[in-house]
Amino acid sequence: MITLLLIVVVVVIGAIGGMKIAPAYLEFYSVKKAVTAIALSGDMRNATVADVRKAFDRRAQIDNITVIGGPDLDISKEGGDIVISFAYPKKVELFKNVSLLIEFSGSSNR
Repeated sequence: MITLLLIVVVVVIGAIGGMKIAPAYLEFYSVKKAVTAIALSGDMRNATVADVRKAFDRRAQIDNITVIGGPDLDISKEGGDIVISFAYPKKVELFKNVSLLIEFSGSSNR
């Protein structure tokens, strides 16, 4: 009986942790999707850095992305294609005084 109780406690703690971490990953995939869509957009081929940042800010407003903005993007060109990179930390409170720091990074070409 004690073993079953311990297993249930571990599963519940794991589920709570998973439910708190999942939104951070969903937000990351939303940012990655927006960055990739902007980089692959045909009208961004001859765009300036400011144009790409404005396009991201517009897309972020629509997709409700608040974790980063246009000024946080690193924009470069590789072989005529625009490559947009980003990195940001996300702190997730798991329990009362226990937090998890996740450092996200991504790029439009990965």
